[in-house]
Order: sequence, then structure tokens, then C-alpha cells
Amino acid sequence: MSRPIILGIVGDSAAGKTTLTRGIAQILGEDQVTAICTDDYHRYDRQQRKEMGISALHPDCNYIDIIQQHLKLLREGESILKPIYNHSTGKFDPPEYIKPKKFVIVEGLLGYSTAIAREYYDVKVYLAPPETLRYNWKIKRDTRKRGYTEDQVRVQLEQREPDSEAFIRPQRKWSDVIVSFYPPDDDQGQDDLLLNVRLVLRPTIPHPDFTHILNDQGNHLGDAVRLGLDRDMGKPVDVLEIDGHATAEQVQELERVLCNEIPYLGQFCSLEGNQNIGKVVGTTGETLQSYPLALTQLMITYHMLKADKVQRQLASP
Repeated sequence: MSRPIILGIVGDSAAGKTTLTRGIAQILGEDQVTAICTDDYHRYDRQQRKEMGISALHPDCNYIDIIQQHLKLLREGESILKPIYNHSTGKFDPPEYIKPKKFVIVEGLLGYSTAIAREYYDVKVYLAPPETLRYNWKIKRDTRKRGYTEDQVRVQLEQREPDSEAFIRPQRKWSDVIVSFYPPDDDQGQDDLLLNVRLVLRPTIPHPDFTHILNDQGNHLGDAVRLGLDRDMGKPVDVLEIDGHATAEQVQELERVLCNEIPYLGQFCSLEGNQNIGKVVGTTGETLQSYPLALTQLMITYHMLKADKVQRQLASP
């Protein structure tokens, strides 16, 4: 029997982890996906953290050892009894019995913080939006959904910054794909509908080959889609960038590379007329399709399905 495929999505608070998780689950089929948030493994509730002067970002504030145990069990196809942290109340709800499905997505703050935990992921993604953009996202989310005032969120961000620098951002180096949504022309504006994406593709896993359509001899797709070489944390990497104003025609050839290698993805590519992924909702309620987001979702799903294919080959007699 093939085991579950585990995807990790790590990033700082309000970096977009849950949004990306939901999009990937939609592609894979929610009946095929178990999604887990490592925020549930906090050691202390909100009031206790306040009294102790410790942030949720600090490893000492989380049951890292239990996260490791549960990752091991999930990878082996075993069920777990997962704690639940309630972000609305700041307290813990009764635990939940979780049986892993074909795909498991583990998102949170400290998923790659130990070597033991990192061994259990098939694909590791790190989200790294510009800090100004992340601050805006966190203020919007925590004031609208978690009952905070804007001043409280700003104070919390300032207090958490040392732990972000010490414990969250260093996990970037362990990822296979680094996802950075950012405003065009470095404009740190409020319009989330026009974001570009920068995908840093580390050579830790084999990525799709786009070099026959994006190369030094010229890019016929236009300047809204770019592929280049760079260095990230001192290591050589490929970098794929897609602008928010890219059109369906400009991204179709990239999608075709993914969908030809993993035929299942074809039903979700825009070249097949699918408009259900990459959806973003503006502040006034309008819904548009973001091709940078859609390509990011497809790219990560591609890696999960490829890992599943390899695992099935290994498991077959």
C-alpha cells in the first residue's frame, strides 16, 4: 500500500498559508486531503502566553515533540488525536480524531524547525511575502476575524519580531519552493488582486522544465512571465516570476508543461477553460482569477502528485 503524501506549508503569521492550503485541497479534491495546522500544538493558551511573556512563535511555546510524533504517524498512515487551538477564544477545544487521507497538508509556523520533522515531508513550501504586505494582511485578518483592534495587532507584530527573525524566517532554507506574492513595482499598496508572484525553485526536488519556452534566446510569452537564475541564502536557484497582469494566453504554455506530465492537472488548467482556481476576492466583494495564484497552486499540486506517483512505483511489487 502506498502511504499518504505530506506537504508542508510554513510561514509567519498571516503569510497566506491557509489560503494556499485551501486552493491546493480544492485541486486535489477535499475528500482526498487531510489539512492540519500546527498552531493547534501550542503549549499555552493566549492568557498564559501573556502572563509568561512568550509568543506563539517561540519553539518553547509549542509541543514540537508531539508534532514530530504525529507527522511520523501520519506518514505511516496511522490516525492521530490532534489538539485544537481556538483562535477566536484563545483557548483549547476538545481534541479531534484525524485519519490521514491520500494527501496531508501540514501548515503552520514551525513545521521545519527540527531535522526530525523535516524528514517526514515529501514537499516543503515556505511563504515569504514582503513584510509590509504581511503586516497589512495580519491587521485585516485579526481585526475582522479574531476580535483584535488595529493597535493591538501592531503591538503584537512589534513584540513578535525578534521571534520571527530567530525562529520563523530561518526555516526558509529547508524549503523546496519559496513563494513570495508581492505588489507590482514594489508598490506596497492595499490591492491584493494585482499581486505578482516570485517562485524560488530550489534543486532539492526536480522541478518542471520550462527552459524550452523561457530561455536566454528570447521569451515569446512576453515580459509578464520570466525564468532566471539567482542565489537564495547563498545557494543557486531557479526563479520563476509571473506578474498579476499576465493573461491566460501568457500562462497557458507553462500550464501545458505541468498538465502534460501530470495529466490529472489538465482539468484545472485555464487552457481547458477552468476558472475555479486562483480566485481572489477584493475589498468590495468582487471576485477575479489571479493567474500567479493559480500557477502557484498548480505547481505545488504537481509536486504532490509527482511524489505520489513515485511512492506508488516504490510500493508496487
